Amino acid sequence: MLPYDKISRLAKDAAAEAGFELAGIACVRDEDFPELNAFPKWIEAGHSGEMKYLEKRTESGELRRASLKNAAPWAKSVIVCGLNYNADKPYSTQLHDPHRGWISRYAWSRHDYHDLLLERLQRVEAAVRDCAARHNLPIETHRYVDTGPVVERVYAKYAGIGWIGKNTCIIHQKLGSWIFLGVILTSLELTPDLPAADRCGSCTRCIDACPTGAIVAPGKMDARRCIAYLTIEKRGEVPLEFRSSVGHHVFGCDICQDVCPWNNKTGNAPPASTAELQPQEEMVHPELKWLAEMNEEDFRETFRGSPVKRTKYAGLKRNLAVAMGNSGNAEFIPQLEKMAAGPDPVLAEHARWALQRLGNR
Repeated sequence: MLPYDKISRLAKDAAAEAGFELAGIACVRDEDFPELNAFPKWIEAGHSGEMKYLEKRTESGELRRASLKNAAPWAKSVIVCGLNYNADKPYSTQLHDPHRGWISRYAWSRHDYHDLLLERLQRVEAAVRDCAARHNLPIETHRYVDTGPVVERVYAKYAGIGWIGKNTCIIHQKLGSWIFLGVILTSLELTPDLPAADRCGSCTRCIDACPTGAIVAPGKMDARRCIAYLTIEKRGEVPLEFRSSVGHHVFGCDICQDVCPWNNKTGNAPPASTAELQPQEEMVHPELKWLAEMNEEDFRETFRGSPVKRTKYAGLKRNLAVAMGNSGNAEFIPQLEKMAAGPDPVLAEHARWALQRLGNR
């Protein structure tokens, strides 16, 4: 077996030993994949909203994420690893309680998935580097989970992990779309896997179900309209035109995945077996009153290590005001009145909007 073939096989075996359910390899082509070629136009159209980190450029002015040749010209292959984070709990589309809100499924555990995946990727990376050393092959590597100049889902597609659904998520035929992705860039020209076949067919359930119309075309997302963006990345005010459509969401949104047939077919989307990814019961369809009564110290302690901390305390309070306004539950009026009278002008404005929604004019 040639050294590169051996290292390719070893990388996948090491990924399985590290606890990843999925692993594959994509090449870095001289001519980029079509999905990457579309990235600059997506940025130019303003679809990334306030996520300026997606617009970072090289010294020569090239978008770093538009091509690995811009950010890591030494990279020849990308090892992609996938970890299932699903939980045996109902979907957001199945639950409607005027006392409760929604935190996205990926944020239910006590552990930051970035740290969890990076530790496992490090084991895979070490195995690959050790094998290369035994064959006297010079090697350069780097691992990323969400933070690097890599559009992970594109390389996941060409590594055979899954296809890119119309909701822009990677979908695996057996695991569905509840998958965390981590990548290892390497200077070795490893043996690539075949890209996954697109199995969305004529289905448009994700497009039809999005309350804000964020999926503007199959596989094309306008982040500025996405509830996940509005409740996590967006600072300041949530645009008036989207507030009622945000519904009960206080952190993220799962609707386009909840309605996907590949997450609902019998035998598909099994719950995660990783102990660190098991959900905390209080995070599943949490009580809005409980969240609203948190002070900043409570917030830091409750969401220590959780992705929810990304929205910050002020952002969560703003989102809670919107969710309370959409609840139709008059029990929240006293809490909203306190928010409306508080010193935070953004929170106060959203609370006043919520009070109007509840008829307390």
